[in-house]
Amino acid sequence: MLAKIFLSATLAAALTVAGSLWIDKLYSRSSELTFPAEISARAKFRKPILFFALTILFSLTDDLFLTPAIFLLMLMTFTDFEQYMLFDAMTFPLAIFGAVYAWQNSVLFDNFLAAAVFGGVFLLFAVASKGSLGGGDIKLIAALGLWLGGEKLFNVVLVGTIAGALAAVLMILLKKKNRKSYFAYGPYFTLSAIYFLLAP
Repeated sequence: MLAKIFLSATLAAALTVAGSLWIDKLYSRSSELTFPAEISARAKFRKPILFFALTILFSLTDDLFLTPAIFLLMLMTFTDFEQYMLFDAMTFPLAIFGAVYAWQNSVLFDNFLAAAVFGGVFLLFAVASKGSLGGGDIKLIAALGLWLGGEKLFNVVLVGTIAGALAAVLMILLKKKNRKSYFAYGPYFTLSAIYFLLAP
């Protein structure tokens, strides 16, 4: 057990450094950041939290193929919390790894169908709500479909939506936001997805 924790911490340390550098590089190339003047301030605790989270999560799984999914989902959690951004540079690799994972587990068709259906539903919702749901969220849900399939993806959407709504209500009550403010739902989907990826 201690050996596994040590290996997990070593991998987490390397990926924390690499992942943080990758995020900063993506920020420097983007002209669509929500808080461009607050990059350093909003990322103040990114590295220690990311290292701690990755160490725990890597220790909880024996499936090495889940490592890239956990890593990418954690990075996307931070970019959406920090700048309300989900980058294609992270979503596309997540989808590719998901397709390979589904193929290895002989569920490629079922998971591809889940990705298409849920991605389509989110696209329709985004159009109907006139942009209250971002394109990054649509691509994230589609990518998660390749990993999780229909049943688990439904649970992710349900849990993520409820958690995001509760967080939004709390921020409004605390006067951190108002009803017209943009709320980042991506982190609630990514963290829910990690839970269901690791669940038996």
